[in-house]
Amino acid sequence: MKFFEANFDGLVGPTHNYAGLSFGNVASFSNANAVSNPKQAAKQGLAKAKALHDMGFVQGMLAPQERPDIACLRQLGFSGSDANVLQQAAAQAPQILRAVSSASSMWTANAATVSPSADTQDGRVHFTPANLIDKLHRSIEAPVTGRILKATFKNEQYFSHHDALPHHPLLGDEGAANHTRLCHEYGHAGVELFTYGQSSNAQAPRPLKYPARQTLEASQAVARLHGLDEDGVVFIQQNPDVIDQGVFHNDVISVGNRNVLFYHEQAFIDTQAKFAEIQSKFGEQPLHFVKVPSAEVSIDDAVQSYLFNTQLLSIDANSMALIAPTNCQENKAVNAYLEALVEMDNPINKVHFFDVKQSMQNGGGPACLRLRVALTQAELNAVNPHTIMNDALFEKLNAWVDKHYRDRLSDNDLADPQLLIESRTALDELTQIMQLGSVYPFQR
Repeated sequence: MKFFEANFDGLVGPTHNYAGLSFGNVASFSNANAVSNPKQAAKQGLAKAKALHDMGFVQGMLAPQERPDIACLRQLGFSGSDANVLQQAAAQAPQILRAVSSASSMWTANAATVSPSADTQDGRVHFTPANLIDKLHRSIEAPVTGRILKATFKNEQYFSHHDALPHHPLLGDEGAANHTRLCHEYGHAGVELFTYGQSSNAQAPRPLKYPARQTLEASQAVARLHGLDEDGVVFIQQNPDVIDQGVFHNDVISVGNRNVLFYHEQAFIDTQAKFAEIQSKFGEQPLHFVKVPSAEVSIDDAVQSYLFNTQLLSIDANSMALIAPTNCQENKAVNAYLEALVEMDNPINKVHFFDVKQSMQNGGGPACLRLRVALTQAELNAVNPHTIMNDALFEKLNAWVDKHYRDRLSDNDLADPQLLIESRTALDELTQIMQLGSVYPFQR
């Protein structure tokens, strides 16, 4: 049987803007109120997805959220016509309007946690949408995310969908951005790594400056929901000191694939003991812990370049490639390290650079833009085929972007009723292209 790791990238939504909503995300904050280019952002994302398809990888696309979220504004007491709701929100609560206009669902690493059928008790692929409670603009995503995932992976014989965890600080869940999986082959049982920032233990270390968005209790709950065996799960705490330096998710400080964990030496707490647990549960086959020393790449350089927010993909049984943002090339220390990395004795022997600057300026690199889903051939055949990248879908989606997206969006534009009309028109057409059904509130 054939096995695949498919990458499902988030389509950048029509309201892509720089509102600086993500406290703890250095890039997001530093570019607040800059003018964005939604059309360019969407095309950069599509170009990366198409390039990976052309390299032979299974590549899918996930639809964006409906924004501005008028239903949320009405829930908060704004009333009248949609145009009136927008005008009232802009006048009375501009920060809330920015939040409900965010295109943050483009970063589908936060959409959900996914466990492949090889790891689960019932032999199905399990999905749990992230509740994303730490940020208002993301906390409203889960219901529509769940519907989009169900429309994409809709065969109940192969796929199991759970509700997001309850919205409580004890159960803060940020999805696959704090989850990775190590395995011999994608279709074989592996070890799922759940990284958390803090727990309910008041004596345990936690960050002092920025929030720890993932809790141990949330990670444990997702593992239970997915029916994972404790022999195939490791819970590891992210170093709170690096969270306070802008490492808001674990995928900003480490990335794993098959038998490789590529990480910064300051990434975790109790690293030696946890790596021994990983190795014990992984088995006797080789497992590569590729450590990046602080002396070669500082935390600041790692955050600025997103060295670890890269996709680590298997080229064949013995070699892997990093899919990195061009920002890594532009950072002297990081570029030097990558040139040395491909000559080292580990499976990573290629680096491919992609321009995703519209996303990077808002705090998300290549790894933020994708949700990894390990699938058997039968499971892949059961996925909604209209969401899988190919030449025809690439052309359709590019034409769709050209038709509906603006090439300039400022903070003042968010209150424009015409932007809402444009966005809904675009999304209604998108659900037909991708045959998703009525996943958006305005369609229901």
